[in-house]
Amino acid sequence: QDSPLKAVQMLWVNLIMDTFASLALATEPPSESLLLRKPYGRNKPLISRTMMKNILGHAVYQLTIIFTLLFAGEHAAWGRGERGEGKEKEKEK
Repeated sequence: QDSPLKAVQMLWVNLIMDTFASLALATEPPSESLLLRKPYGRNKPLISRTMMKNILGHAVYQLTIIFTLLFAGEHAAWGRGERGEGKEKEKEK
């Protein structure tokens, strides 16, 4: 049987997954207090309240921008083109 992933594809997946993990570990500089703190318990949430607030805040912000561009983008000044082409099309209607 042929493998669904070729050897080169598996190497790329491994490279990408390891890159993200190393970036996550490299973002917080090691400090003595970080190394001496006790590990989190098994029942502790993976995402804290502050993280959840940031995630939801960014999601609302991005959805607002996307929907504004999607529904009101044609009517905005940047949706008419550089030479006012949108005004001519509106007159024809």
